[in-house]
Amino acid sequence: MKKPIIPFDSRRNFVKNSIKATALLPLTGMGLHGFAQELSKTAASKNLNRSKSLKILILGGTSFIGPHQIAYALQRGHQITTFTRGKTVPTIYKKQFEKVEELIGDRENNLKALEGRKWDVVIDNSGRQIEWTKATAKLLKDNVGMYVYVSSVSVFYPYYKANLTEEMPLVLKVPENLEDEDEKYTYDYGVMKANSEIAARTIFGQDKTIIIRPTFMTGPADRTNRFLYWPTQLPKGGEVIVPGKKKDPVQFIDVRDVAEWMIRLIENKNSGTYNAVGPSATMTIHEFADAANKVFDTKAHLVYCDDYKFLKENRLRYSMPWILDSKKFHGISRVSQVKSMKNGLTYRPLATTMKDTHDWWFSDAIDDERRQSFETDSNELHNRQKSLLEKWKKYNSK
Repeated sequence: MKKPIIPFDSRRNFVKNSIKATALLPLTGMGLHGFAQELSKTAASKNLNRSKSLKILILGGTSFIGPHQIAYALQRGHQITTFTRGKTVPTIYKKQFEKVEELIGDRENNLKALEGRKWDVVIDNSGRQIEWTKATAKLLKDNVGMYVYVSSVSVFYPYYKANLTEEMPLVLKVPENLEDEDEKYTYDYGVMKANSEIAARTIFGQDKTIIIRPTFMTGPADRTNRFLYWPTQLPKGGEVIVPGKKKDPVQFIDVRDVAEWMIRLIENKNSGTYNAVGPSATMTIHEFADAANKVFDTKAHLVYCDDYKFLKENRLRYSMPWILDSKKFHGISRVSQVKSMKNGLTYRPLATTMKDTHDWWFSDAIDDERRQSFETDSNELHNRQKSLLEKWKKYNSK
């Protein structure tokens, strides 16, 4: 049974529900020195006067996007408090977390640690249920100046149209009588995020709410395996499958670009809704694969499997960031980022994302258990590749 395609998921349910997700072991150790220098240089160049320091509460914060937000915000002079269940001990930016105030509770039934406290802004990274958003927003509304809710482009599902802008109508109810359980989950997730956006805006007010809708995020500390095919297989050389037609567009974004941009939106007192989508210009799957291949010293031989019939018959409907074009997924790689770029969203080069992700994956940040789980998973494309290549050659010889 195929997995539902969810661009962004919460900490609590990601392992269960996202594409081929596995446990996160945040990045530390070798291979990340260059990235740490990059962050320090970038943050320092835009550092704020201490008098403008903001008190930021992050709901979540120990998972994929949170540590990047925290590291960037701290280096820009802000004060950070996290609210978590206390079950994930972050090791990414370990020294930075020594400066973070940690509150323990549960969004399901224990918000006591948030009572009677004041912050300038709250970033909701862990909004997994509409009632969670309502409860925290109601509790914090008189003591916090701004609510930032991390949503998802899943609010647009089904993606019938191209050029999906922030103003497009959202699906607010799951259709009845859905027989496909995976599609039901995809609907559930998008509807939950859409209604949570509305709850945050209703309680805090339009001028005091920021909604961020990420597409597929990647980069160091990614909790899923969905992008690992490229930085793990291209450096090996040999034949590497590139699924999709030459002009199929792809969209993705480095998690650090989203995290850092969110902090700048807060500093600039922005409000409104933004699609956190990259790259900055249209990119096809062939352009993506070609550019990624050039990052590594050992060049792979790219084999373009561009026949949809073959791909469908062989259960190859996605290899992130590529997704096979279909009626309900036509727009997922055609979301507009114009408004976000006008409001300060910037992008690292693909080469930086690819190299940093490669170095992180092959560092001591990932233990042998997770790495082996990925490498030996028979469902992963790299373990199906040999068989698929043989089938593709026979298919083309007919």
